[in-house]
Amino acid sequence: MIEKKYGIIGKPLSHSLSPLLHNYWFKKYNIKASYSLMETDTVQIEEIINKIKKKKIQGVNVTTPYKQTVIPFMDLVINDAKETSSVNTIYLNNENKIVGDNTDVYGFDCSFIKELKDENLLEKNILVIGAGGVTPSIIHALAKKNFKKIFISNRTVEKAKNVKKKFPFVEIILWEDIDSKSKEMNIIINATSLGMKNGVEFNQIIKEFKAELVYYDVIYNPLETTMLKHFKEEKVKTFNGLEMFLYQAQKSFYLWNKIEPKVDGELKKMIASNIK
Repeated sequence: MIEKKYGIIGKPLSHSLSPLLHNYWFKKYNIKASYSLMETDTVQIEEIINKIKKKKIQGVNVTTPYKQTVIPFMDLVINDAKETSSVNTIYLNNENKIVGDNTDVYGFDCSFIKELKDENLLEKNILVIGAGGVTPSIIHALAKKNFKKIFISNRTVEKAKNVKKKFPFVEIILWEDIDSKSKEMNIIINATSLGMKNGVEFNQIIKEFKAELVYYDVIYNPLETTMLKHFKEEKVKTFNGLEMFLYQAQKSFYLWNKIEPKVDGELKKMIASNIK
């Protein structure tokens, strides 16, 4: 049997633990396949897609900064990918069509929204920091659960305006106003790469906030960004991006293999122990 090949495209990729996770599942479920990092420049995307068409690669995940860039190369954009204009999982279907799907919405829902117990949450204010590849997935996941009061802030305001075109109900907060507006928020979500391993940090720390604030960081490597540590020290309820990473991967794995791998305590411990 020929070994199937999978991978993740994006740049940079040094922080990604996707190969560790998928290769663990391949071994567990006796699938002859491998998953690797495929650090990619924009000009190489078409070449990767052609390899999927020729069945040299069976599927790829897509991360920053290419979740929108890959869309013109798709034959079909389906499900949440269609609603968000954000693709993070690509495969060839039975009709030899290149399909772009989105598992980030599912991942965010499983890892965060389902954990929120407060029944009055729909009336509360949510600030999403960042307007990159994962932001539409987060806003769409919140909108599907009828959250209404969603704000967005991005260093480049034009990018925030582009998100607002897709989700007109979102209100924009200027980057320089995050500190003054943060005290009105009940949930703050970092959807940027700021704080990621080997990356750039936030240039400010949010100092004013509600006592009942919930902070969510999409980053999972490191498990605690500087911003998350700051909120934790202030006794704020915090979530990191590890479970979102695991659940979006679970759905990608299912789309490729028609097997739903288990996300259990053993797996979480194994992944966490590999984050330095």
